[in-house]
Amino acid sequence: MSAFSIHHIVQRCLAGDEAAMLELVEQFQGPVFGLCYRMLGQRQDAEDAAQETFVRVLRHLAKWDPSREFEPWLLAIAGNRCRTALARRSRAPRNEPLAEDRVEDATQETQAAELLAEEVRLALEQVRPEYREAFLLFHDHERSYLEIAEIMDAPVGTIKTWVHRARKELVSRLHRRSVIQDRRHAVRTV
Repeated sequence: MSAFSIHHIVQRCLAGDEAAMLELVEQFQGPVFGLCYRMLGQRQDAEDAAQETFVRVLRHLAKWDPSREFEPWLLAIAGNRCRTALARRSRAPRNEPLAEDRVEDATQETQAAELLAEEVRLALEQVRPEYREAFLLFHDHERSYLEIAEIMDAPVGTIKTWVHRARKELVSRLHRRSVIQDRRHAVRTV
């Protein structure tokens, strides 16, 4: 979507146009939900965080600076909602089912892929939230370091460090759990 059309939709939203609000949500629900799901790891939590994000965005739309890109501002709000949810979650007791319990009647290859994905998700949950968010924006959302710095309101050098540390921690955790055998290949920069 072009910057002009986003500005136009935002202006319509600010004027109270509900169709424009729906259009804004539909346009960005994929990236917002994707970030929330990867950060929180649970569909219901991700849906809640995405919904909270759009409520907050629509409530504070007048605060968006039109000289800056819209999507990084939106994803920054989504990241903040996720960090809030993670903080709430860390204070509550949790009984997470084992990865093996979630895998049912799949082929052996699919089963192995699902187990690996679950192990990666569980390991990523243990990484500091800011490292995880930077890592996910870089690897899953294919954002540049500069875009991530804008989204997370941090210097580019810090973002590079966070992505590197997340990658390093993830590999270390997977190695300790015997999910991967050789650390050298997994730490390479994409």
